[in-house]
Amino acid sequence: MTHPLRFGIMALQNLPYPEMVGHCQHLEALGFDSIWIGDHFVDPYVPAGYWFEAWTLLAALAAETKRIRLGTLVASITLRNPSLLARQAMTIDHISNGRLELGIGAGRAPLDHSMTSIPVWETPERARRFRECVEIIDQMLRNPTTAYYGQHYQIKDAVMNPMPIQQPRPPLTLAAHGPATLKVTAALADSWNSFGKFGASTREATALTRERNQLLDEYCAARGRNPQTLRRSFLSGMTTDKPFASEQAFYDFVGNYQEVGIDEFIFYWLPESGHPVMPEMGLNGIAITSRDTLDRIALETIPAIKAKGAL
Repeated sequence: MTHPLRFGIMALQNLPYPEMVGHCQHLEALGFDSIWIGDHFVDPYVPAGYWFEAWTLLAALAAETKRIRLGTLVASITLRNPSLLARQAMTIDHISNGRLELGIGAGRAPLDHSMTSIPVWETPERARRFRECVEIIDQMLRNPTTAYYGQHYQIKDAVMNPMPIQQPRPPLTLAAHGPATLKVTAALADSWNSFGKFGASTREATALTRERNQLLDEYCAARGRNPQTLRRSFLSGMTTDKPFASEQAFYDFVGNYQEVGIDEFIFYWLPESGHPVMPEMGLNGIAITSRDTLDRIALETIPAIKAKGAL
């Protein structure tokens, strides 16, 4: 099974709401496949700055757009009860008429804990909670009634009515990097997302992505799942890659990660905001920072890449 190439934009919710709507409608008009927003209590890099709550904003954007798919990259289990998250996802799937991409991650942003009084979970507990949350959400989005009795979450006869528009449920994207979360991804996800490693070089990031992809293949095979049924996506912006330094740099970036199994690319768009995604690395070439660059990439470069298929 070969997944068609997809290109999405990570649209940070750090702008006045009318501007956010206008930018997302522009992304839809340009033909991007998806828009994603983060899920933190505040902007992790600019805590005192503008920041809208993810799922409330996603519902509004679902009503303000028509075609483009909308998702969280990623919904944090730190902030979300799994049963409530399943109902939020179902609701937005209806508002969007079946365009939701449900991204979930194990969370770990320190301010998400300190500003909400939620205790910090050690890594083993966080991994267990991640597995239980994903299992609950998967079951609730597939079934009218769900019961679940885990170590951290117990669900008694939770009702889901109506069911989501997308069947058997909205696509599930899991952010995973270690063996425990990668195994959950192999078992339940439709798509796997990674950002490589903070500050990693192209060589280091592609090698790490190849290694994780191979682990996913092994974990899928161990469960009797065809590994090719799992889409692989990459969030650009955390490594030293500079895909927007030039058109050739963009081609090289996509080609490098295609070679290690990536078929979906998600990029930060920071429209003239100067938002420091990675302050120690600067913005040059890492994120789209002008509308001219955004338009050129969307209207010229991406269609050319999709036409070729593999670079």
